[in-house]
Amino acid sequence: MRILLGITGGIAAYKSPKLVSLFRDRGDEVRVIATPNAAQFVSPLTLGALSGFPVLTDLWEGVGDYEMNHIRLPEWADLFLVAPATANFLGKAANGIADDLVSTTFNAAGVGESGACPIVLAPAMNTRMWEHPATQNNLSQLIDWGIQVIPPTSGRLACTDQGEGRMPEPDEIMDFVIKLGD
Repeated sequence: MRILLGITGGIAAYKSPKLVSLFRDRGDEVRVIATPNAAQFVSPLTLGALSGFPVLTDLWEGVGDYEMNHIRLPEWADLFLVAPATANFLGKAANGIADDLVSTTFNAAGVGESGACPIVLAPAMNTRMWEHPATQNNLSQLIDWGIQVIPPTSGRLACTDQGEGRMPEPDEIMDFVIKLGD
């Protein structure tokens, strides 16, 4: 399977290298795009070494060759997975805001019959952010469009709070993706 992994700027990004490794061990081809904020949590160098491809973090990378990564990558992919999907990303995605490589690629991937590939989101954030009506409205809109969502789990959060909002572990995300492909 060809997996396009979008990483947004939440602490749960620390799980992304393990996710890339699990998919690669399974024989999948993984390409990674990340927001600049995600690069504050996990190194593009690490992700590139694990995926075998350079990690793109800027909408304008590679534009000199007219490749238009935000268009071509979802066409290449069998699946576009955004993990973690922050509250900020969910808001952008649900409202058509495309101001970085990950959100622009999401818009270019499309949805439904006209979509380039299926999209799966793995939200991760503080419980209060997860339960906020705006986040829940954004999530409902995305689900209505046919986007698959791996619900967050409950447990200790990075801020030391306990509650719902943890991104599932990489093996759980991989299992979800595998079942989706069956």
